[in-house]
Amino acid sequence: MIRKEELKLTQEWDKTFPKSEKVDHSKVTFVNRYGITLAADMYVPKNAEGKLPAIAVCGPFGAVKEQCSGLYAQTMAERGFVTIAFDPSFTGESGGNVRYMASPDINTEDFMAAVDFLSLEDRVDPDRIGIIGICGWGGMALNAAALDTRIKATVASTMYDMTRVNAKGYFDGADSEEARYESRKAMCERRLQDLREGEYKLGGGVVDPLPEDAPFFVKDYYDYYKTERGYHERSLNSNGGWNVIGCESFMNQPILKYTNEIRNAVLVMHGDKAHSCYFSRDAFADMVNGNRYTDNKELLIPARSIQTFMTAAERMPSHSISWRASLQSI
Repeated sequence: MIRKEELKLTQEWDKTFPKSEKVDHSKVTFVNRYGITLAADMYVPKNAEGKLPAIAVCGPFGAVKEQCSGLYAQTMAERGFVTIAFDPSFTGESGGNVRYMASPDINTEDFMAAVDFLSLEDRVDPDRIGIIGICGWGGMALNAAALDTRIKATVASTMYDMTRVNAKGYFDGADSEEARYESRKAMCERRLQDLREGEYKLGGGVVDPLPEDAPFFVKDYYDYYKTERGYHERSLNSNGGWNVIGCESFMNQPILKYTNEIRNAVLVMHGDKAHSCYFSRDAFADMVNGNRYTDNKELLIPARSIQTFMTAAERMPSHSISWRASLQSI
């Protein structure tokens, strides 16, 4: 029997963005195939009739649904979608122990479990379900799209390939067997130390105080996660971060191996000045290389806002498995 964990869900509005008067909001839960219960915010257009297209949203890596993924979800609900923004396993209000762990497999499954939930929701058309992954969950979204044929449209927004950055470092600056060996060795030593100490050591969230010579993207992180604009008490990035060994398995499990077999629509969007833009450029190139279904794939650079995403979706040509066909209400 599939059983849900008992979660403590905050019922008052505690988001980092204002509540829209155009949508109805509620808390929902669902279970992934590992038995972990996930918590989500559901947004439904007010006075909606009939079965609607739906979108599941998650990310960034280390954020919670009360931050930008919830804003994406609420905004898309204003556009006529049933949406959910969910906390991944082991984080936020979702279940799973030990806390603050990440897994390429489990976190891909989190997206698929969200599709399960939406597919069985009475107000949703199960043939028109899409997903949006932000930052590190952009990579997870592409991985889910390669595995889950029910996903009709996928957006990867300012994506990170978390397996690549863990195995090779930023800009592939640590891409050597020796560098990976030292990282693996340090992780193995940390595992034993955590067990001796009886708790998992946190790796630290966004740096605070902010050094004057911090790179521009670190300043951007600080400006969101550490200020009133985006701080949230449950956010890993805003506080203590992932466990030091939280992302250990990412070093050995590339997640984008079969993206060139994705048949349904994909939009990869990234700002051209973002330090992480190379993730999207390379992921898109790999996705279309040898793919028989490229007419419904687009790389959008720069992409300055969620409005740009919707403008791009409108711009796509009509064909059998296009954005327009999959998500007609955009």
